Amino acid sequence: MTQEEEKEEHLPSPSTTTAKIPKKLTLVPLIFLIYFEVAGGPYGEEPAVQAAGPLIALLGYLIFPFIWSVPEALITAELSTAYPGNGGFVLWAERAFGPFMGSMMGTWKFLSGVINIASFPALCVDYIQKLFPVLSSGWPRHVAVVGSTLVLSFLNYTGITIVGYAAVLLGLVSLFPFVLLSLIAIPKIQPHRWLSLGQKGVSRDWNLYFNTLFWNLNFWDSVSTLAGEVDKPHKTFPLALLVSVIFTCVAYIIPLFAVIGAVSVDQSQWETGFHAQAAEMIAGKWLKIWIEVGAVLSTIGLFEAQLSSSAFQVLGMAEIGIIPRFFGVRSKWFNTPWLGILISMVIALAVSSMAFTDIINSANLLYSLGMLLEFASFLWLRWKSPNLKRPYKIPMKFPLLVLMCLVPSGFLVLIMVIATKTVYLVSGVMTVAGIGFFFFIKLCKTKKWVEFSHGPAEEEDLPR
Repeated sequence: MTQEEEKEEHLPSPSTTTAKIPKKLTLVPLIFLIYFEVAGGPYGEEPAVQAAGPLIALLGYLIFPFIWSVPEALITAELSTAYPGNGGFVLWAERAFGPFMGSMMGTWKFLSGVINIASFPALCVDYIQKLFPVLSSGWPRHVAVVGSTLVLSFLNYTGITIVGYAAVLLGLVSLFPFVLLSLIAIPKIQPHRWLSLGQKGVSRDWNLYFNTLFWNLNFWDSVSTLAGEVDKPHKTFPLALLVSVIFTCVAYIIPLFAVIGAVSVDQSQWETGFHAQAAEMIAGKWLKIWIEVGAVLSTIGLFEAQLSSSAFQVLGMAEIGIIPRFFGVRSKWFNTPWLGILISMVIALAVSSMAFTDIINSANLLYSLGMLLEFASFLWLRWKSPNLKRPYKIPMKFPLLVLMCLVPSGFLVLIMVIATKTVYLVSGVMTVAGIGFFFFIKLCKTKKWVEFSHGPAEEEDLPR
């Protein structure tokens, strides 16, 4: 045995870790983690009505899941069960097109995810400041944002199982007021309001409309970075994704139908947070307060789920040798990727102090680039490795799979085309930085400055 092999034997690997510590992320917590990766409740769906009117907003939430959410969820189910390791989409791109594209996928998805995470503590403080106005500005607000980020990051550090069950509790409590809102609204609903194309003289804002749908029905693949932590992933992942797609879409559609049918207001009032105002009109101030409290709980769930995905993405990238091995270190107490959590938290804190509307839009563009690469990776792996063992396989022939990917890809191209020059600039800088990072890592490997994992051995195609 060589010195290097001896060293490998004594260092923890994904397989030895799995053998010693049982995977405990089961079906129900996984469903709610996916729910918070994507939605977290009907909070934020309202601008679609402001942008295009009631009928087109309702049609968007009825149709868009079939052309975007379902394909993304199906691909996630197939590839997460074929390659059930941490890192998810990074692993898929690396297997399909090699280390460079794997690294670029990691750059695009990690940056978009962490910038997305940064918005949640600030949003949480925005809701709390309605009860405590002192948090509206200045150092009290900064302390509240930093403090909430640190506390929520520590909860993430205590383990993916705890985060999973916390997501169940947060999901049920934050969604229940919308169940009440929908039931109380029934006697006040006037169905003709559902057919309104919007107020006369109000032009449609297609940019806002499509970005609202994209934002609220996105990130189905984020949970793939946790595949290595899931109990029986070949069975759990497909079922969890199926249930979460139905659950998420119903959670959006029913309150939207109820509120549109029950209240008649100026279209401009349909801003983010309007559901709380509508709750007061329909049921009283008590329900408005409950929905605002639910919004805080929802942002906590969103933060926890997406921080977990970002942290385990770092771990997965270390396990396949895209970044140095030490990035994959786990906590001795909780088995969580503490360095991945720390890196994600620090970047989120840095971004949270900025006015980052353009940066958020840039994150969307980066995510779109990553999704185009993900669709390409899926199709290439189907073509290149048709006999690879796939515990769950989308029951379609290759031409239909191409069509399934082309429709959402067209939407991604649309999102990128309507971006601003600032967004192109910021996204371009981040992409160039990602390319530079890949070659720096390659130099580190050549010079042997730091230790890298060799990555998972390339599996031979296995019979189905």
